[in-house]
Amino acid sequence: MSSATSLLPSATAATAAVVAGCDAVTVTDTHLPLRIAAIFIILVGATGGALFPVLARRSRWLKVPAGVFSFAKYFGSGVIIATAFIHLLAPGIEALESECLSEGWRQYPYALTFCMVSIFGIFLTELVAFRWGTSKLAKLGLHHDAHGHDAGSHAAHGPEGRLAASAEEDVEAMPEKTERSLSREDNEASERGGESHSSIGQVIGVAILEFGVILHSILIGLTLAVDESFTTLFIVITLHQTFEGLGIGSRLAYMQLPPRYNCIPIVAALVYGMTTPLGLAVGLGVRTTYNPASANAAIVSGVLDSVSAGILMYTGLVELLAHEFLFNKEMMSASNKHVLYALGSMFLGCAVMALLGRWA
Repeated sequence: MSSATSLLPSATAATAAVVAGCDAVTVTDTHLPLRIAAIFIILVGATGGALFPVLARRSRWLKVPAGVFSFAKYFGSGVIIATAFIHLLAPGIEALESECLSEGWRQYPYALTFCMVSIFGIFLTELVAFRWGTSKLAKLGLHHDAHGHDAGSHAAHGPEGRLAASAEEDVEAMPEKTERSLSREDNEASERGGESHSSIGQVIGVAILEFGVILHSILIGLTLAVDESFTTLFIVITLHQTFEGLGIGSRLAYMQLPPRYNCIPIVAALVYGMTTPLGLAVGLGVRTTYNPASANAAIVSGVLDSVSAGILMYTGLVELLAHEFLFNKEMMSASNKHVLYALGSMFLGCAVMALLGRWA
């Protein structure tokens, strides 16, 4: 009994030490000039990584081989998948199991729950959009392949890509008599309808992907602003954001939009490039009051990381992986060499981002 009593004060003292450590605010002014310079260095790296594939594909004077775009596209898929598991879900679990949180947070796997809810939320959003788009195309007399076996759509995965590709296939498959019987106005209306739904769907898909990446990028910037081991983290995060930008940009480059929406991929790339520098700038501004080890910070970062992980998991595994390799006619009929090249590029992107998870 006495031994148990003697252990009680030490346990209480340990708990008090943890709470004190969580409530403490550490002012980090080391490497302050470099932290400020990091805002602009990461801005250039992230924005350049995201913009280059978009601008290179549109450029007439910059002759980039098609194989480079293919590599960037598949490499980017691997980057996004590894980001979801290594850079988002793992930190989310760690944050929501922090000793700074109350015991209730550690009695249930909340991080995995938030991730699961996020996945189903994105799935339901796409399901509603898919059914809505289907009904609209049906009113125009068009039909689409529910499994998304589109021939050669490199960016429009999900409902948006399936609707556009199926519309084109059905128009081509119309009997000549039926085509002649359609008036010019009907044809134009059908084209406008298919174009509108395809564009809206692609924009929604990009917005979902950007949303998950942006949350992650802002948290990275906040962490970089106050972390004591700045030098190593700065190098790794610069590479991380550049590679992730390349993955996002390679997807944006293959969006198939009408001319009036051509600015959307560029805007999306610029928004991505600004998020981490923005988080870094905010972190530097509140570095004297922001404590990344506090309970509130752990909850916020844990929830956002977990939700973002679910978004990127769904996007990477369903929209990119499944529709690129399983539901793509070009890939299904491609040579073994091409398939192995695509798989190797994807695994390389995944491996690089997983390796960077060793430090950040």
